[in-house]
Amino acid sequence: MNLKRTFAVTKRVFRDIRNDKRTIALMLLAPIFAMFVFGVAFSGDVTNVNVIIVNHDQGLQTPNGTISLSNNIISNLNTSVLNIQYMDDENAAVTQIENGKDYAVIIFPENFTQNAYMGLTNPSSGLNTQITIRDDESIPNIKNAIQGNVAGAITTTIQNQGIKSPVTINSDAIYGKNAQFIDFFVPGIMAFVVYLLTTLLTLLAFVGERTSGTLGRLLSTPLRESEIVLGYAIAFGIIGTIQAAFLLTVALLVFKIIVVGNVLLAFLVIALLAVVSQALGILLSSLAKREGQAVQFIPFIILPVFLLSGIFWPIQAIPTWLRPFSYLVPATYAVDANRAVFLKGWGLDKIWPDILALIIFAIIFLLLAILYLKRRTD
Repeated sequence: MNLKRTFAVTKRVFRDIRNDKRTIALMLLAPIFAMFVFGVAFSGDVTNVNVIIVNHDQGLQTPNGTISLSNNIISNLNTSVLNIQYMDDENAAVTQIENGKDYAVIIFPENFTQNAYMGLTNPSSGLNTQITIRDDESIPNIKNAIQGNVAGAITTTIQNQGIKSPVTINSDAIYGKNAQFIDFFVPGIMAFVVYLLTTLLTLLAFVGERTSGTLGRLLSTPLRESEIVLGYAIAFGIIGTIQAAFLLTVALLVFKIIVVGNVLLAFLVIALLAVVSQALGILLSSLAKREGQAVQFIPFIILPVFLLSGIFWPIQAIPTWLRPFSYLVPATYAVDANRAVFLKGWGLDKIWPDILALIIFAIIFLLLAILYLKRRTD
C-alpha cells in the first residue's frame, strides 16, 4: 500500500466536498442543528402542569389558633411546575380531567389535619389519613412530576413542623455530581450525529461515484482498493472530529455541560467511530444500484443506533433479551466511552475496551469494504 496514493484519495475527497456547498452545509450545519433540536427538546423539565386542588380539610383548632396541614402542604408546592386552580366540587374537577383540560385533582379529605396530628401524637390510635391524586397517567413524565412535587411538599411541611424522619438518605456522588440529563445526553448525541452523517455521506458518495462511472475510473488506475478505502477513512475521520468539535462547542457555550476528562480522548473516540461509519457506508453502497435505493437504508442505519446504543436511555432500560444486540452496534461503544470521559473523567486505561471494540469494528468493516471493491474489479 502506497501512503502517498492513500493521502491523494483523502485530498480528493476534501476537494470534492469543497466544491459541493450542500455537503459542506450538511456536515457542519446539520450537527449544530441536531444539537439545538435535541438539546432544547430533552433538556427541559416539566413545567406549567394544570392541576386542581379540592381541599375539604377544616384544620385543627388549638389554643394558639387554627392549624391546617393541607394549606401548609399546598403552600410548599412548586408553582413553576404546577399551575394550580381550586375547586370545591370533586366530581366537577374529575370532569375537567376527563375532558383533557387538566392533568390531576389533588384531594385533601375532611379532618385531614386532625387525623394526621392524632396519628403522629398517638401512633396506637391507628388513625391515618391520605391525600388522593386522581390524575391522567397517560404521560408518565407529567405523572411523575405531579406526584414527586406533592411528595416533596409533604416532606417539607413535616420538617417545618419539627417532625424528623427516623430514616434519612445521605447521597455522596462518586461520579457525575450535579449532572443533569443534558450532561448524560450530549456525549450520546455527538456519537449519534457523527455515526449517522458519516454513514449516509459515504453511502451516497460511493453510490453516486459508481453510477457516474467515477469509481470505475478510480479502480482502473494504479490505486489499490485498500488505498481508496483508507483514503476515505482518513478523510471522514477528520470530518467526524471536526463535527464533534462543533457539537462540543455548542454544548459548552449553550448548554453548559459538564466536562471532567480529556476532550482530546473523546475526539479520538469520535474519529474512530467516523472511520467505522464510513466503512459501513461503503459496504451498504454495494447493495444499492442508485441513490434512490441508498435512501431506503436510512431506517436501518438510524433505528438500531437510536434504540439500542444507549443514547436516549440506558442500556439497562432495554428489555433483557434485546440487550445483547446493543453490543453489535458500534455507536454503543462510542457513547459509553464518551460519557465515561465527559462525566467520570476516565482515561485511556479505563475506556480501552470500548476503543478496542471500535478498532475491531473498523478493521472488520474496512476489510469487508476492501474485499467488496476487489470483487468489483475481478
